[in-house]
Amino acid sequence: MDKNSAIKLFNQNQIRTHWDEEQECWYFSVVDVMEALSGTDRPRKYWSDLKTKLKKEGSELSEKIGQLKLIASDGKYYKTDVANTEQLFRLIQSIPSPKAEPFKLWLAQVGRERMDEIEDPEIGFERLMATYLRKGYSKEWINQRLKSIEVRKELTDEWENRGIKQGKEFAILTDEITKAWSGLSTKQYKNLKQLKKENLRDHMSNLELVLNMLAEATTTEISKEKKPKGFDESKIIAKQGGTIAGNTRKEIEEKTGKKVITESNSKRMSK
Repeated sequence: MDKNSAIKLFNQNQIRTHWDEEQECWYFSVVDVMEALSGTDRPRKYWSDLKTKLKKEGSELSEKIGQLKLIASDGKYYKTDVANTEQLFRLIQSIPSPKAEPFKLWLAQVGRERMDEIEDPEIGFERLMATYLRKGYSKEWINQRLKSIEVRKELTDEWENRGIKQGKEFAILTDEITKAWSGLSTKQYKNLKQLKKENLRDHMSNLELVLNMLAEATTTEISKEKKPKGFDESKIIAKQGGTIAGNTRKEIEEKTGKKVITESNSKRMSK
């Protein structure tokens, strides 16, 4: 089995999955999830009936479900209905089974926590700090990480003021900054650290975080002064901001004789 495929377990049930490198997205076998959470011994029939039910309720979810070739018990590959994480959670909500209830309760809890954070953003920071502590990060690193979130927010606010669209344009500009300071595209950087969907910043060392903040903060300040009009001018400034931090990185490496960018991710750093 190649690195883009894996088998996840829901208790004792095997869930076939596929990692899409391009979209940075997990896909899960729908019939496997049906079997694991409904308790049925006819998961394909269960899924067929559920699709009919969803259509009657006006849901377009089943029409958006795609197919991928996944390995079966006979060792051969067959086209199989697959769902991404968001689609999977929606399907779980539609399964009337005690096995699905823990997932539904968890989704309800996440939804409530998100509403609390919208009303009081400070709750989000406190919850984030507690999460990082549980994962074994040091308080020094966490403080640095929280500061990086503040720096990032200032940058994205500036981009919005310059008419940059969230999503693809944000991603392109971020990639320009990353390439300019680290010498790697965001995708190359994540591959180096053996990451998939994880947030790259969560797997940076203190020094990597500092340089990334320098790149983003510098880009923000240049943008405020130059007042670029639109995406193309902002792209030039993103490269300029990243280059300043990139020059600092090279000077540090020259003085220390060590690479700033490493393969270490959070698991390796904690060890």
